[in-house]
Amino acid sequence: MKRALVSVSDKTGLVEFVSQLCELGYEIISTGGTKKALENAGIQTIGISDVTGFPEIMDGRVKTLHPKVHGALLCVRDNETHVQALKENEIEYIDLVCVNLYPFKETVLKEGVTHEEIIENIDIGGPSMLRSASKNYRYIPVICDPKDYDKVITELKENGETSLTTREHLAAKVFRHTARYDAMIADYLTNKTEEKFPESITITYDKVQDLRYGENPHQSAAFYKGMNPKYSLANATQLHGKELSYNNIQDGNAAIEILKDFEGQYAAVGVKHMNPCGVGIGNSIEEAWDKAYEADPVSIFGGIVALNDVVSVPLAEKLSKIFLEIIIAPDFEPEAFEILSKKKNIRLMKLDTTLEVNNKLKFTNVNDGMLIQDMDTHQITKEDLRCVTNRKPTEEEIEQLLFAWKVVKHVKSNAIVLVKDNMTIGVGAGQMNRVGSAKIAIEQAGEKAKGSVMGSDAFFPMPDTVEEAVKAGVTAIIQPGGSIKDQLSIDVCNEHGIAMVYTGVRHFKH
Repeated sequence: MKRALVSVSDKTGLVEFVSQLCELGYEIISTGGTKKALENAGIQTIGISDVTGFPEIMDGRVKTLHPKVHGALLCVRDNETHVQALKENEIEYIDLVCVNLYPFKETVLKEGVTHEEIIENIDIGGPSMLRSASKNYRYIPVICDPKDYDKVITELKENGETSLTTREHLAAKVFRHTARYDAMIADYLTNKTEEKFPESITITYDKVQDLRYGENPHQSAAFYKGMNPKYSLANATQLHGKELSYNNIQDGNAAIEILKDFEGQYAAVGVKHMNPCGVGIGNSIEEAWDKAYEADPVSIFGGIVALNDVVSVPLAEKLSKIFLEIIIAPDFEPEAFEILSKKKNIRLMKLDTTLEVNNKLKFTNVNDGMLIQDMDTHQITKEDLRCVTNRKPTEEEIEQLLFAWKVVKHVKSNAIVLVKDNMTIGVGAGQMNRVGSAKIAIEQAGEKAKGSVMGSDAFFPMPDTVEEAVKAGVTAIIQPGGSIKDQLSIDVCNEHGIAMVYTGVRHFKH
């Protein structure tokens, strides 16, 4: 008679799976809560102590760590010395293993959980059995995911055993499962010890969905989420529309990152190709959207919109009149949703915009490597500004300068933003020189540039950007400062009565 060792935390589909194993002639070995659940369902099992001849000790910390378990799992069955060792030590084969692990992640995320409780939910026996059996996958199918129950049962019924290919796939999943588990434990303890950049790092993500393709149709792609996504598209609920694409997710993420910097204000953000094409704030979400749209009604076509308040019927009517890929908002009034959902393909996403980002690190892959840095969440206030020109900015100019500073942080470097009346009027992004970005922003703003303020993500190495600002009618500038030629730009400002303030902070976004 074949024997199956079953010990699971996740009991989804357990009884049905084990019942079918019994019908196929398997004897069931089990432990603890799994044994109890099976016997309550009328399934006879053998306790692990009956196999080992040794009691469970230390509150169950030690129960499966025994040669009669691991010898059965690790025996190479066509190796005579291995088989002989089993006979000499009265060890019987175990022919199938079904194990998943203590809920470490769920424990860590539990409200009010103690460190001691977390430590007790580090599984030892489970990973050991999984690893032993999976090392020996030539002979033993190892299941750690209830989603694989049907496939295993089907093959056992049809062929009397699982295929080598299936066992190999299952073993690979097991080692991913245990690696993920160890990574979560390592992450918890690393954070507890406040070690920010340790000698090695293992990042674990769970698949959300396969994507039709990546940035381009010839690139395959998938979307994964972190252990506990909060202010993330991975935590958003899609209410309507087609599946998100790779580019949708990139743009959507850029939109919600910008939106976060305007918490406490009604704000609307339009994004195209990961750059803001329009940002507006107002006394209502409708007014904020009007400003974001007016900022660049051309570029928003086919863009992404993120809002930090409920979408009302009047706003929905406005949004429905233009082609948009995605609208992200905390919620939609029922009638507003009805209006927008008439468009078959538009993605309507619900996301709590008051949540905080769970992971404060940013990961960027390079060829065969990874760069890790803090996310750029730095904020400045009026008190942080240092005026370097003869003319000081007015209170209204300061308000607009701070608005410009929030936006320019999210524009690809070199970045220049023109702002007026709590809205962007010109955005120059990603040029190889700063004056080129300024010319783009000024051209986009047109006549609106007169009386506007300018934000720059980095210092001016030459006075040429300021000279363009003078020609356009810009009245005030915000920038980090720090160039050895700062005085040249200051002199141009003083000559033309422009106020300029330094932040002392650079906001490159390459």
